[in-house]
Amino acid sequence: MNHLQQLLTPSTQIKYWLGLSILFTIFYSILALQQAFGAEYVIQDDARQHVFWMRRFLDSELFPHDIIANYFQSVAPLGYTALYKIMALGGIEPVLFSKLIPLFLGIVTTYYCFSLSMELLPIPLTGFISSLLLNQNLWMQDGLISGTPKAFIYPIFIAFLYYFVKRVQLGVGIAIAFLGLFYPSLVFVCVVISIIQLWQIEGKWIYLSKNRADYIFCFTNLGVAFLVLLPYILSTSEFAPVLTAAAGKTLPELLAQGRSRFFVNDSWAFWLYGRSGIGLGSAFAPPLIYGGLLLPILLKFSSGFPLAKQVKNIVILPQLLLGSGVMFFAAHAVLFKLHLPSRYTQHSLRIAIALAAGIALTLILDGVWAIGKREEVKQKIKIPHSKKPTARYGIRCSIPHSLILGTTAIIGTTLIFYPHLALKHFPKTYYITGNVPPLYKFFQQQPKDSLIASLEEEANNLPTFSQRSILVSQEYAIPYHLGYYRQFRQRTLDLIQAQYSIDPKIVTDFIEKYGIDFWLVSANTFTIDSIADNPWIMQYQSVANRAIAQLKADKKPVLALAIPSCTVLDTHGLLVLKGDCILNIISQSFLSG
Repeated sequence: MNHLQQLLTPSTQIKYWLGLSILFTIFYSILALQQAFGAEYVIQDDARQHVFWMRRFLDSELFPHDIIANYFQSVAPLGYTALYKIMALGGIEPVLFSKLIPLFLGIVTTYYCFSLSMELLPIPLTGFISSLLLNQNLWMQDGLISGTPKAFIYPIFIAFLYYFVKRVQLGVGIAIAFLGLFYPSLVFVCVVISIIQLWQIEGKWIYLSKNRADYIFCFTNLGVAFLVLLPYILSTSEFAPVLTAAAGKTLPELLAQGRSRFFVNDSWAFWLYGRSGIGLGSAFAPPLIYGGLLLPILLKFSSGFPLAKQVKNIVILPQLLLGSGVMFFAAHAVLFKLHLPSRYTQHSLRIAIALAAGIALTLILDGVWAIGKREEVKQKIKIPHSKKPTARYGIRCSIPHSLILGTTAIIGTTLIFYPHLALKHFPKTYYITGNVPPLYKFFQQQPKDSLIASLEEEANNLPTFSQRSILVSQEYAIPYHLGYYRQFRQRTLDLIQAQYSIDPKIVTDFIEKYGIDFWLVSANTFTIDSIADNPWIMQYQSVANRAIAQLKADKKPVLALAIPSCTVLDTHGLLVLKGDCILNIISQSFLSG
């Protein structure tokens, strides 16, 4: 018991526990890197949107007049763009950098999570538990691993919380500035938290602080936030306006079965999960993190938990949740102007519950080990005149010792081994592996201004793996800026109509309107199931239903007739047709007619 109790002393090998925490982060990162470099063509799911266009930093001729590339470049935060550009100019290719940066972001996140935990309960074991739980949670999600702007949230935002608790004005200011450069949405949460800290609670009363330093601290933070957000406020976007709630409710893309579903009929799901909710589902993993819910109870009945007296600065957790909650409801009130409401709560909730769980589990171990310590003392006092304990006393001793060993073993084993034993895939990287190398290499050899039309799922990968422009694809169907999405939606409608049309003029007009160089189809493209089983295509019901009706009537699309003559590549069940050839076939058919 003496050895166990030593783990709960403030001076117990801080560097050892911090180093161990970082080692776990590195271990998880190595597991992810093995997947990242397990094949020639690998890209993280979200990076397909936010990284592909950065190839422009290496070759300015790529993606010319490409609205998809232009759009995602326009919404990229300034610091995020600048960092990738600096790396690209230094010779590090953007996709490669997106695979490497999570390791470094994870280490910084771990350091600040451990340090912040020590400010709440100065026990190194607590820092280890909190940082390990947070790391496991992050490596079970698609945020940190993506290398996209949301990957930068945790190291920067937790650094803000750490310096905020310590009242280090310079550190807080730098953290707010970096948030503005990498993930501006959370700057608003920092602002609200800075205002909330002006309110003090004493007994049943709430009053404004009378400490001048609190106001200086607050208004300095607000000043930094204003300056870092000013460029975004003053900038104008070619893809404006932002989608309104009323317009969003009419878009199939945002309904229950849509590509970016938001408006669901289940109120429970709407407010707690998904893009519209607080992110409850993603926060409560792994299972030990539920221990954070016990923290208020443990602090309320602290007499059985000696370490509870050392808990301090715990007010930062309700401040964090309250500040995030304010912005969550503000985002709902002006829906889509502050982007998605879930952005303001899901990250805060993960951080708060991991910190709370680390403290709660430490207090539970402390309480259990305290029982064992008391029993050892009783045993020393009661048995000195007897060579061996009575049978009755032996029964009394076995119960607390079993409790101690069992609780310690369950917490320790679950903490270390749960992700590896209970999850089929850990870490969950959401990496996409390209399985059609001949296709990617073929397009890489085509002119840089080539434009590819396709409704195939493989089109999602072409901008990344081939560095060539596509007309549309499901991966890039993001509806929150109408200046972009109106064009994107019209392109999709035109493509579906042309691909299944029996009218040569519609196909000709489509190719000439958009300047289609290649058309990618599959062996199953011209079947009813290829349309009916594709939720994305079925969002465009008018043209999708018309195409299905034509196929049912055995009316063969013009494009299908062009396949034998215009196919320039046939690989893995995918066919590439040349746009000029399709026009020639149609022209010859008209002439012969």
